[in-house]
Amino acid sequence: MQLGAIGIRDGKSSRVSGGINGALTELLGWHLSRSGKATIASAALEHALIARFGTLGKVDQEFLRRSDNGLVFTGRHFTALVRSYGLKQEFITPHCPQQNGMVERVIRTLKEQCVHRHRFESIQHATRVIGDWISFYNNRRPHQALAMRTPAEAFRLAA
Repeated sequence: MQLGAIGIRDGKSSRVSGGINGALTELLGWHLSRSGKATIASAALEHALIARFGTLGKVDQEFLRRSDNGLVFTGRHFTALVRSYGLKQEFITPHCPQQNGMVERVIRTLKEQCVHRHRFESIQHATRVIGDWISFYNNRRPHQALAMRTPAEAFRLAA
């Protein structure tokens, strides 16, 4: 997931990169940075792997990494990292964001319920506010598509 620029009061924008469990709409890992480079997407991927599996390393169970065709996700650095963890990478058809509808909806919700409601003083402020919202989203906000369970509850029940 790659969220567009987030305005910071110092005039410099930042970007959020993250990973979502598509079936549960759970935001597993994310990273906020001044750049939108592959290293930032890599950090978000690694945070997602730690959140889901508790450690970094080759994943034993099948784990599909689906994304758009942005340079961040198709570059050698990121694709090599995905392979090194034993993940399967899948790309949507170019110019068809509806194929990544769940991710697009989570991005919209993050923008509407968090990012657009704040004026961030610094990247640290944005990181704290977005982190608090993601924790709320995953652990306290019921989702109609999950029978009014939170993503964390739905994952525990599915495991």
